[in-house]
Amino acid sequence: MSEISSGMRIGLGTGSTAKHFVDLLGAEVAKGFECICVPTSEATANQARGLDIPLTTLDDIDSLDVTIDGADEIDRDFQLIKGGGGALLREKIVAASSARMIVIADESKLVDALGNFPLPIEVNPFGLAATERAIAVVMARFGAQGGKSLRQNANGGTFLTDGGHYIVDASFGRISDAKALSLALLEIPGVVQHGLFIDLCSDAYLATSRGTIKLSEHIKS
Repeated sequence: MSEISSGMRIGLGTGSTAKHFVDLLGAEVAKGFECICVPTSEATANQARGLDIPLTTLDDIDSLDVTIDGADEIDRDFQLIKGGGGALLREKIVAASSARMIVIADESKLVDALGNFPLPIEVNPFGLAATERAIAVVMARFGAQGGKSLRQNANGGTFLTDGGHYIVDASFGRISDAKALSLALLEIPGVVQHGLFIDLCSDAYLATSRGTIKLSEHIKS
């Protein structure tokens, strides 16, 4: 909670780690902490409402002071893979509207190179087969070491994002040039967005067996 102060406009992430932060924030709000928040998913919005956290939208405010979110992977350049929870599009919109993005995660998410976690790619349902073929071409060009799959929900149907899109999970193995891959994927007409978060994260707090460390301080030491 050291990165936030009363009166801030805060982006609320999605996923198991972000859920813990929302719980902590709710406890502070109950004690008088003042904030206005933008959730990155319907699940987070419902959790925040249950804790009486004041919510707004990016239609009603023009920017946020900070976004607190988790990550599926983070490297030492603060590049991320996100989207395991299926909210990557809204998470990226909110992060890009924030002065700072702070990641909270456990130390297992810190990697030397992104790509071991499958990269979520949010796609439009229309023309799905054509989009998947184009993704496969990009994967081959970037030396992907695994395949891709259309994400399924718990009932065995196709997973649907809050925005009504599908997610293709692409296994690269190791991403040597995240920025080039980002551009290549966004050139595919059916790709709405992807889970590479580049030049968005300001810092990260990692839970370790030795306690919580601030990644920027850890790298310097």
